[in-house]
Amino acid sequence: MTNGDKKTFYITTPIYYPSGKLTIGNSYTTIAADTLARYKRAEGFDVFFLTGTDEHGLKIEEKAEENKMKPKEYVDMMASKIKELWKLLEISNDKFIRTTDDYHVKAVQKIVERLIKQGDVYLGEYTGWYSVDDEEYFTESQLAEVYRDKDGKVIGGKAPSGHEVQLVKEPSYFFKMSKYADRLLKYYEDNPTFIEPEIRKNEMINNFIKPGLEDLAMSRTTFNWGVQIPSDPKHVVYVWVDALLNYITALGYGTDDDSLFKRYWPADVQLVGKEIVRFHTIYWPIILMALGIDLPKQVFGHGWLLMKDGKMSKSKGNVVYPEMLVGRYGLDPLRYYLMRAMPFGNDGIFTPEDYVDRINYDLANDLGNLLNRTISMVNKYEDGKVTTVENVSDYDQKLVDASEQAIKEYRQHMDKFEFPDALASVWAFIGRANKYIDETKPWVLAKDPEAKAELASVLGHLVESLRLIALMISPVMTQSPIKMFAQLGLDYQKDTELKFGETSVGTTVTSDPEPIFPRLDTDEEVKFIKDKMAEEQAKNGNGKLSKSAQAKANEQAESDDDYPKEITYDDFSKVKMVVCEILDVKKVANADKLLQFKLDDGSGIDSQILSSIYEFYPDYEKLVGKKVIAVTNLKPRKIRGEWSNGMLLSSEKGDDVILATVDNSHKNGAILS
Repeated sequence: MTNGDKKTFYITTPIYYPSGKLTIGNSYTTIAADTLARYKRAEGFDVFFLTGTDEHGLKIEEKAEENKMKPKEYVDMMASKIKELWKLLEISNDKFIRTTDDYHVKAVQKIVERLIKQGDVYLGEYTGWYSVDDEEYFTESQLAEVYRDKDGKVIGGKAPSGHEVQLVKEPSYFFKMSKYADRLLKYYEDNPTFIEPEIRKNEMINNFIKPGLEDLAMSRTTFNWGVQIPSDPKHVVYVWVDALLNYITALGYGTDDDSLFKRYWPADVQLVGKEIVRFHTIYWPIILMALGIDLPKQVFGHGWLLMKDGKMSKSKGNVVYPEMLVGRYGLDPLRYYLMRAMPFGNDGIFTPEDYVDRINYDLANDLGNLLNRTISMVNKYEDGKVTTVENVSDYDQKLVDASEQAIKEYRQHMDKFEFPDALASVWAFIGRANKYIDETKPWVLAKDPEAKAELASVLGHLVESLRLIALMISPVMTQSPIKMFAQLGLDYQKDTELKFGETSVGTTVTSDPEPIFPRLDTDEEVKFIKDKMAEEQAKNGNGKLSKSAQAKANEQAESDDDYPKEITYDDFSKVKMVVCEILDVKKVANADKLLQFKLDDGSGIDSQILSSIYEFYPDYEKLVGKKVIAVTNLKPRKIRGEWSNGMLLSSEKGDDVILATVDNSHKNGAILS
């Protein structure tokens, strides 16, 4: 839609369930949404950014009881804490909705009554398995594990999440999901980018729609903490229906003032974690179809931020909280790390080592060093003043060309929510600017009176490059660009044109520069993060787990890995494993752990794979000539400025990591099956 001369852009996060303290994994979605919202504002869009809390349901009722509080008291406390966290993370949301807000409750009641009246919702009886932790219903066939008595009768089980389920038998209102199944499938076909990444769409079609979409039990009578159905008040609306409607009630749908709804709906993108894609791409669009409302343009289901031992979980004791990282290292390193290190759409792995390395190498060495060198040279050679950005040499033009390419790639990636790639493009330009210093040698030019114009141009080009870099990182890093502009003597409110030009001319840089990213002691900081994680483990572990969580932990302790016991042949057939010969191997510059392998995979074209195994192979030259196994059909990733086109297989046991090798009788390019 448009608002006058501006295009509108409506972006939402899922509303968070306030049953516990949020981790960096929970914060990831909101920082991603904030990054996109800030980028779109900078590009001239009229943005509306929504986040909030999902405050109803049995789990909340139970949590309140555990804390000896009334449900409303409990959610008031938790919502306040989440708002404080978003303030700490400098989230620029335009609205924070709570499902206990009066206007939302009234709108939900109005909508449900309408759905009953028009025949999309009917009264029946539900019998099935319910997970309180997931707030989700399951059929017996959907359970990950089933418990039976001695006669073989099912008496319980576990949901796919690992949470216990309980048998529920009660009257319930059902939504006729089956009525809209064909229409939904056609919508998928007609709108191929509605669900991204595409793998999520395939999961929805194959796992839920094709087997037959069941009607949804959408009310409960066994607890009270929820939105009552006015015509039948012993029923409260199923928490997921209540929650999903927030995306339109927040805009005033179902109220006397729906001007925001008319202005911003349909949503341009709704960001969700992959575990709740089903609710947002099946239940949600069907509800909208029944109401005669346009569907959102896109639902993007991102991956999880994992730890080495699996998903971040309080029961495992492997949680990392954002407050700790921000308090120790500042906000921008956290925001940068989450947007750079985690491939958007896929799972990413957090390690303390990687976190500290990103700060030291990307922020302190690459960006911080470029800023410090530039300001020092402008002060030393030009009395702190920038007088020109006119091209004097071929090096100048090449830097301008590199800036234009970086800006183009940055925008292309940001428009597709490819935040790591967008930042990689910026960091490639940072690397080019650092190289430009080495090429032009300002310290040599300063000794030659005939090179005065060339020296002034070099320093002007560097200041202008830093201005562009600060603007490109500003959607991700909210504080550093302001500090950069201040040190460069620029106006953060005015000098915002994302194009190499005259903006920096006439500026006077600070005479007292300070490093904006001090270099960290790696061993000390890794130990600090690990110690904090151990503290959380002590709080949440050591016999304090629930019986079911403790049983699960015991099972994992007895197992050598955390992988699922079973996958299908179709799953396995998707992985292409190839015998490759190592032709060359070397360390990646500015990366303590990365080795760069040049491989013969039998195709006639050498391939390249990066692997973080230097600590296990300090004499890596001895690997040349060995034959290894590589997964070659993974999506290429750019790591430290180098492309990695696959993954080398290795075995891991305890602290030992060993590359999987085969003898020379295996031909290069042979496929393992």
